[in-house]
Amino acid sequence: MAGDKFAYVTFIRTTPEALWEALTKPEFTRKYWFGVVMDSEWKVGSPWKMLYPDGTITDKGEILEYDPPKRIVIRWQNEFRPELKEEGFSRCVIEIEPVANAVKLSITHMIDVENSKLITAVSGGWPKILSNLKSLLETGDVLLT
Repeated sequence: MAGDKFAYVTFIRTTPEALWEALTKPEFTRKYWFGVVMDSEWKVGSPWKMLYPDGTITDKGEILEYDPPKRIVIRWQNEFRPELKEEGFSRCVIEIEPVANAVKLSITHMIDVENSKLITAVSGGWPKILSNLKSLLETGDVLLT
């Protein structure tokens, strides 16, 4: 595939079900995603969007695959930075796999644009968000605020 991608893997001491809930429930995403919530019916074909606390849409798209608690694929477009929005839709694959007393979380974010500004942006964002998520699930507190 021509284009650009970012991949990240982390291991979290939790269950697939608890991680799934943290990824899909607004009361959780608000805590580790710096106030941002996700809004979707979480069904294949349903709209998906991320919202700042003031209701501004940060990103939007569509649920392409939904297999709880194993896999979500989102058609994803940034809405708040024009230089990222003009690159069009990306694809984000979220995979959850139980490993011993933990869960392996893999995120692959890809786009059909070489040297993508979006991929550069998410390459800085995903590690912070996932560090917060891991900390929240393992300790009850986020790492970064």
